[in-house]
Amino acid sequence: MLNFFAAAPRGYEYALSLELAELGASEIKESVAGVYFSAPLELAYRITLWSRLASRIVLVIYKGPCESSEQLYNAAYCVDWQTHFSHKSSFSIDFHGTGGFINNTQFGALKIKDAVVDRFRDDGIARPNVERVDADFKIDAHYRRGQITLGINFSGPALHQRGYRSTTGEAPLKENLAANMLVRCGWQQEKQDLLDPFCGSGTILIEAAMMACDIAPALQRTKFGFDKWLRHQSAVWQTLLDEAKARASLGIKRCELKFFGSDIDSRLVALAKRNAANAGVGELITFSVSNALNITPPVEQGFLVTNPPYGERLGNVTTLLQLYYQLGDKFKSEFGGWKIAVLNSDIELLSALKLKADKQMKMFNGALECAFNLYTLHAQSTRRIEPSQVLAQGGEISEVATAFANRIKKNLKQLSKWAQREGIDSYRLYDADIPEYNVAVDKYLDYFVIQEYSAPKAIPEAVTKRRLTDILLVLPQAIYADPEKIILKTRERQKGTNQYQKLDTKKLELVTVEYGAKFKLNLQDYLDTGLFLDHRLTRKLVGQKAKDRKVLNLFSYTGSASVHAALGGAKSVTTVDMSNTYLKWAQDNFALNGLSGRQYEFIQSDCLQWIAECEQKYDLIFIDPPTFSNSKRMEDSFDVQRDHVSLLTGLVKLLNPGGEIVFSNNKRKFKMDSDAINALGLKVTNIDDQTLPLDYKRNPQIHNTWLITHE
Repeated sequence: MLNFFAAAPRGYEYALSLELAELGASEIKESVAGVYFSAPLELAYRITLWSRLASRIVLVIYKGPCESSEQLYNAAYCVDWQTHFSHKSSFSIDFHGTGGFINNTQFGALKIKDAVVDRFRDDGIARPNVERVDADFKIDAHYRRGQITLGINFSGPALHQRGYRSTTGEAPLKENLAANMLVRCGWQQEKQDLLDPFCGSGTILIEAAMMACDIAPALQRTKFGFDKWLRHQSAVWQTLLDEAKARASLGIKRCELKFFGSDIDSRLVALAKRNAANAGVGELITFSVSNALNITPPVEQGFLVTNPPYGERLGNVTTLLQLYYQLGDKFKSEFGGWKIAVLNSDIELLSALKLKADKQMKMFNGALECAFNLYTLHAQSTRRIEPSQVLAQGGEISEVATAFANRIKKNLKQLSKWAQREGIDSYRLYDADIPEYNVAVDKYLDYFVIQEYSAPKAIPEAVTKRRLTDILLVLPQAIYADPEKIILKTRERQKGTNQYQKLDTKKLELVTVEYGAKFKLNLQDYLDTGLFLDHRLTRKLVGQKAKDRKVLNLFSYTGSASVHAALGGAKSVTTVDMSNTYLKWAQDNFALNGLSGRQYEFIQSDCLQWIAECEQKYDLIFIDPPTFSNSKRMEDSFDVQRDHVSLLTGLVKLLNPGGEIVFSNNKRKFKMDSDAINALGLKVTNIDDQTLPLDYKRNPQIHNTWLITHE
């Protein structure tokens, strides 16, 4: 009897232990990311040939305590390596695990390499060569909790590499993951007809067909770890190969199951056909090019096992949620009597199916944690409420989500007429009107941008995610919008691989109109779009006051107030911001409006420093400073509450007699120190009522505007 370790991804341990027992292994013991077992050599060969779940098989030759580099060296030195591989063979070391005295795996591998080479030399044998890539013989070392395990990589390259893939598609599913899905959902036991409507390169269907046809998963592999092992019994191995070939030939002839795969990408379907042919099961699988929403059950009853794409592979999050909702609707209405198993890394997408799971499991696709949900659809199920009826009747969406949909529908009807009268095509449509749905929705032409506010700590993260899912499901029907034109943004730090929080890398630039002025918008590259909608009336006021005056715009962002000033007939306009990106954007906005000439100046500078050094005088100054800033380009931090008096003190010397300052900021509960400002010879008048737009009336606390006059 020999001792082995079958390595596998986390979450496979239970299924792998059952597989090893079925193959005849003994002394089976589950561990982290693998299973220990014992077997004679012939059975070890058989397990290597037939295991569908293991990633590699390691023959354990030493296991003992290890608390120092000396102990590690001694452990490796005491093994009679020359009885395992020849000095003429190259070797490499795969070291796993860190902790204690082992800071990195490279250090551990180096110590073992030194011991192996020294042992060969001390035994009077020439030292073997080390080959990091494609070595003849691989030593496997694993360090954990003061224990070192040394072994021989018995199976060679990763066992999931069956040998039938000519190439792979985007985000390929590993073969042993597909096999694990088939085992855990019960298909391997029940053996029914199988459908995968997102088949990609065909891995799930090919693995299932190989199971059904009794084809050994490693039958096509040409390289194994024991090839250069001196104790390898090639005759025994060849007998097992011949047996496996005979079983495969007979199994293919006897297989009566049907396999169906489809994908919207014709290139992937062609690839799946080639892979299936390479695996010897091409004649058993029917592949077609089709949208998953157009599929129909190819047989009366069966299994649907799939790994639908997610993230940018299909588009933005709203489009994805709509797809999953419609997919769930299709399953419910047309696949009665079927069993469905879906693997996905995002639980919110699975929740959009609106199906009740019989079982929920975790699986790892590489390092990516995924949910694997199993559903049984009743044969007598009836069609669910249509998505368009959800708004009126509640359906599968919560009642509060329906209230959200009704509110935003009402807002759109009222505000669209107002916006048309105002001469604007971008405005705020919804601003946390219903507390449970704490988001802002802005309309930019026929696009809609959702920004999620931070939820109170008392509300569980799962609840906020579910509410956001509901919003994205009902919004397209509520406002009759194309899901592709609904964009989600959040100011929270990204966590894990959640694609909801990822800003798109594709540019989406539009031109919006505001009281005759045109502005460039970028809806996807930045958290902000290039235009603060709540400052709309403030910008208009600047334009009305600008005629024949020298205008200064500080902290100018994309220069929208500067454009209004120029269109209002300003004698000159100076635009100052620390960001070159925003200044270039401001120049683009000027060009959009046909504004050019020496009277328009754009300056890249720290505004506070520029104010201190400026010797020019202006008649009208617009300033919208940040609430707080500690940019690396600034010498000191800036806090608008703490520093607004000193800021305005600096501006007084830039202001001509009779000149005006329009001062705005968005800090909640900001308090203007009117006494200090009056002492500077300035008159302060709050003009919030004049500058708060109708679409921001619900949230007036963040809009603060003053007109400050030089008397």
